Amino acid sequence: MGVRKKESALKRKEAKKTLSFARLKGCPTSPRKMRLVADQVRGVEVEKALQILKFSPKEASRNLEKLLLSALANWQAKNEDASLEDAGLIVKEIFVDSATMVKRLRPAPQGRAHRIRKRSNHVTLILGTTESKTIN
Repeated sequence: MGVRKKESALKRKEAKKTLSFARLKGCPTSPRKMRLVADQVRGVEVEKALQILKFSPKEASRNLEKLLLSALANWQAKNEDASLEDAGLIVKEIFVDSATMVKRLRPAPQGRAHRIRKRSNHVTLILGTTESKTIN
């Protein structure tokens, strides 16, 4: 391997060390409702995001709070020597994708049936420092 490749590999490895992520799959909440809460914490410092989620009345905020705590634990596992206060972590990216849909039929008037779609979602949360750049 060439010198440049080694240097770029080391840079990517260092950049990955500053990032940590957590995924929540198959959460039984509609993606639209989850995105409302996710938009509140995108780009916010971790301490402030935890407070926003803790005091939010929405049901989706409880799941996102657990996910954020999981991402924090993942970051601490990567960076055992660093402290949380000095790191300056922010919610770098958070996105909500739709997952499987459970389809049911509900009886309707005059012998008809209406379809009920019970939606679920996948959430991905990426923590990073304020100076870290995204990796390609």
